[in-house]
Amino acid sequence: MAATVSRQPQVPKSIKALAAELDSQAPINPIYAFQQTPNIVNDEASKVEDGIIPIIDFGLLTSSNPEERAKTIQELGKACQEWGFFMVVNHGVPESLFQGILDVSAAFFDLPEDEKMQFKGKGILDPINYGSSMNVSVDNVLFWRDFLKVFLHPEFHAISKPEGFSKTAKEYGKKLREIAGEIIKGISKSLGLEEDYFNKALNLEKGLQFMAANLYPPCPQPELAIGLPAHTDHGLLTFLIQNGIGGLQVKHKGKWFNISPLPNAILANIGDHVEIVSNGKYKSIMHRAVVNNKDARISLPMLYGPNLDTVVSPAPPLLDPVTNPPLYKSLTYREYLELQHKSKIDGTSFADHIHIR
Repeated sequence: MAATVSRQPQVPKSIKALAAELDSQAPINPIYAFQQTPNIVNDEASKVEDGIIPIIDFGLLTSSNPEERAKTIQELGKACQEWGFFMVVNHGVPESLFQGILDVSAAFFDLPEDEKMQFKGKGILDPINYGSSMNVSVDNVLFWRDFLKVFLHPEFHAISKPEGFSKTAKEYGKKLREIAGEIIKGISKSLGLEEDYFNKALNLEKGLQFMAANLYPPCPQPELAIGLPAHTDHGLLTFLIQNGIGGLQVKHKGKWFNISPLPNAILANIGDHVEIVSNGKYKSIMHRAVVNNKDARISLPMLYGPNLDTVVSPAPPLLDPVTNPPLYKSLTYREYLELQHKSKIDGTSFADHIHIR
């Protein structure tokens, strides 16, 4: 009888490893070809002029001067209604902390493949998850991206590698959670609600907060691949910093724009659950990540949302049975995430899927 040979399971390649093996002129595997032909002219992103994204001064938003605060809340509401994106400045986060979280994230992606695979998860609600595409079982085309996702609140989940990652992530998450809480109060006031409406209605004391580290390696055919296709974010707020390499594009009034945050600013956007609570007054905006053939981009989105088991619905004080009936179905945040994870990213907001027709 032949001896049984023990075989080690093959470790799937990350996009980082795949990119390292490809010649700069090599065609990519069709499974990564999001577009079968290069970008058509009318889908190319237009250059955004400096200052076109609204800027919110966090110091003024939290000012003890009622007039300064009221004016900034009005500006915040306008930014949410017109763009859905804004830059937060004067926020008090030291530049060294931004650099620190970028450095440990880069160090994670530099780990050997088998060590990174120790953190591979299985679903959207796994508190630690390493991978590439969102859901391989439903995605027709795979994304040109590696990611690490870690839940930070209401329970902090630590990863053992690389050294210093969890300590830095904990400090970074705490600081951004404080900023998010104040911005949510401002959004609530801008809607005409009590400033603690979101906190109480969505149980934000035990709300979900997680960070993702995204790596977009250079791609030989960036006109075909996609880092992340057009989508909106679930939750209430997303904060984003990056390593200085552009790639974020936002759809505004039917046109795509390249977005580059100001130095040491936090780029913020509202998520689907602000759209739901506001009953559509504030819209969650489509955005995507494109890739290039020269530089690796690292982006760090931080998502801040309701408690997983809280039912999210349009705010009753904003509703009127005749002039403003509820436009969205009521679901727990957990149910929303699970439904979203089972669906393909199809270039539409998932909030549209629960829109009452």
